[in-house]
This record gives sequence, structure tokens and C-alpha cells, in this order.
Amino acid sequence: MKIDLTETTSSKINQALVSARRAIGTPAIGMVLTLVVVTDEENAYDALKSAGDASREHPSRIIAVIKRVSRSPRARRDARLDAEVRVGSDAGTGETVVLRLHGELANHAQSVVLPLLLPDAPVVVWWPEGAPADPAKDPLGALAQRRITDTYSAERPLDELAVRAATYSPGDTDLAWTRITPWRSMLAAALDQQPAEVIGATVEGESDNPSCELLAMWLADRLDVPVERTLSEGPGLTAVRMETKNGVIVLDRADGSLATLSMQNQPDRAVALKRRDTAELLAEELRRLDPDNTYASAVKFGVDRLHAGGEVTAAPIEDRVEQAEKAAEAKAPAAKKTPAKKAASK
Repeated sequence: MKIDLTETTSSKINQALVSARRAIGTPAIGMVLTLVVVTDEENAYDALKSAGDASREHPSRIIAVIKRVSRSPRARRDARLDAEVRVGSDAGTGETVVLRLHGELANHAQSVVLPLLLPDAPVVVWWPEGAPADPAKDPLGALAQRRITDTYSAERPLDELAVRAATYSPGDTDLAWTRITPWRSMLAAALDQQPAEVIGATVEGESDNPSCELLAMWLADRLDVPVERTLSEGPGLTAVRMETKNGVIVLDRADGSLATLSMQNQPDRAVALKRRDTAELLAEELRRLDPDNTYASAVKFGVDRLHAGGEVTAAPIEDRVEQAEKAAEAKAPAAKKTPAKKAASK
């Protein structure tokens, strides 16, 4: 069931949700969290599809925030909220509210979203692209226990990793980190089977792939050994090689689907390591709402330190954060001095 609301308010959207649930005969729906998706029109369809698929594992109220940037000065001064309410088969196992914020209201999305959050339920904010430099200080990010970004979608992913390290707050995570969960599990299991001191490692993958860098930083941080980062044609992460005192452990995935695990004095084994879609990655992140300390330690190891062989270089990280903030401000519509709250609630 779909309900379109034009020039509406948050209170009217809440009323529409209640009416829609009663109309389909399910006045009470057990939802475990609120997922706020901050996106644009270009990426809204894919983001909502991924969020809807993930909600089959985690029934949620999905709130999509789409900021419509007005071109004329007069249109930018006007604040208008349009919404689409989806319940039942059109919204997976929960509810979906698509918010389109026009004019000045786009700068005050938190005032619209706040009345729509599920009471006494965790809040997760996901930026499929165009994440702020400091998600925890973003007005929408400040509402959430977990904040999900994706450095893979950034124009300069490695610089974005450095910004994520500099602005990290407990609750931050990144889908580039989620993509390497199966790799980390297989490598840890291999070391359990063949316990030996690791003296060095090599991570091979595409250029400017943040998942490759994060895996290399994780190995360097956890094992305290030099890690070499080499390039391949991909797709994505293609191989990891760990040198131990008992021989070499190699996890090789040349086709992006099936990998081969090779260890000293053991037969080669085929391992399923397919490249997962966004819905699977998002569902994994929604399984935990506590801070990911392992991610924090890995990302703070630093890309510059990794490429400097473990030594910290004098990288102007403050400049990178400032550039990221300026880029985000350039994409956002201009704000007036007086916040527009008329369309948020009555």
C-alpha cells in the first residue's frame, strides 16, 4: 500500500502510517530499529531496494531522506515537505517513508526525521554515498547509535579512509570494512589450524580499493608485522599471502567468487568468497549496534603509515578533513539564518 502526501508535515505522516497499518489489517508491526537512509534521487531506488531487502532480516522503519536542491533563490527560500508512505508488500517486512525535502528545509532534515523515529528503538543512519566528513557530528548522525558510510563510493577512497580515521566516533562503521569480513574469518581460521608466528604479509587487489587497504591495515595492526600492498586487475580483493615460520599461507581469489586456500603440508581447499551485494552487507551491519573496536583500531592504523612501512608520515590529515567538509557544504543547499520548522511538525 502506498500513500502520497504533498506539502505535508511529520504529524500527518505519522497519521498516514497508522491509517495504512489499519487498512491492511496489521495495526501492530514488530519492528526492531529505525534505519535512516540519506541519499539523492539518482541513488534512491538502489538504496531503498537494498534497505528493503535487509529489512527482511531486521524488520525496520526505513526513512529515506532525499534533499531536493532548488535552483532559483526564491525556491530555495521556500520550505516544502513531500512524502511517500509504503506499508505491507510495498515495504518488505516493515514500513518505508520517503521524504523529499525542498528549499531551506533540506538543511534541517533532523527536525523532520525526529518525530518519525520509532519510540524506544535503536536508530541507524546510512549514507550510501556523499557521507559527511564527521558522521557523528552531522545533525542526522547525532540521532543514531550506529552510522554506516561507504568509502568505496567516494571520489578519492584512500583520502576518505584517512578522514574516517581522523573523525572516528564509537558507532561509526564502513561497508568497505564489512566487505572483508569473510576474508578476515578465513585468515583467522587458517592461523588457528596452523599456529605459527607470522613474519610478514602481502595484500593484493585493485588500486584505490578501500577494502584492500583496510584488510592490510587490519593485518598490520593485529599481527604487528610489515604488510605489503600490491596491485592487481581485480575484481576487488584478489589475494592475501602470509609468511610464517612454518611456511606460507595463501588465500587466492582470482575470479571474485571462488577462492583457494593453500597451506604448508595440506591439500589446497576451495573456499566460497563471492562478492556480496549491498543488501547483504547492510544486513550484517544491522546485526550489531555496539561499537566495532576492531574496525576502529584498523582504520586508525592509517593508510599513510601502511604505505610508509609502519612508520607514521607527516600527512596533513586536518587539510583532508577540511577539504571533505568543504565538498559536503558545496553539495548542500544554502541555509538561511532562521531554521525552517513549519513543515516539520504542527
